[in-house]
Amino acid sequence: MTIRKSESGFTLVEVMVALTIVAFSLTAVAASMNQMIDAANVMRDRTYASWIAQNKIVELRLANQTPDVSSSSGEVDFAGGEWSWRAVVSETGIESFYRVDVSVSHAGSEYIIRTVTGFIGDPVPAGRANQIWNLGSRSSGATS
Repeated sequence: MTIRKSESGFTLVEVMVALTIVAFSLTAVAASMNQMIDAANVMRDRTYASWIAQNKIVELRLANQTPDVSSSSGEVDFAGGEWSWRAVVSETGIESFYRVDVSVSHAGSEYIIRTVTGFIGDPVPAGRANQIWNLGSRSSGATS
């Protein structure tokens, strides 16, 4: 009389191999997600740094004064963080036209996240810039 034993299920070796494959897969997914989070943080910082630099250039333009050829720096609270900026005003070779380079980094860090360049001319009376555009349209024969 022979007794047949029904064999079903997985062996211990098969279960261990499956768990090893799952562990490697989850590690790869976690590393990929970490890389995506780091990239998102870098893009956020670059965007904020660009906004801060553009704000500094606009502040210089709105001062409505001829800028001094020099450099200035400071710190600003922005988006819940401390940021350092450095603005360098230089001549362009064109009279009354200046170049402004604003570099932004995290406060206390030497690593520059973003540098934005802008240009500033001599100040003009309010509304004068629009008059120049209107004169150009009249001389070309266009009617308003």
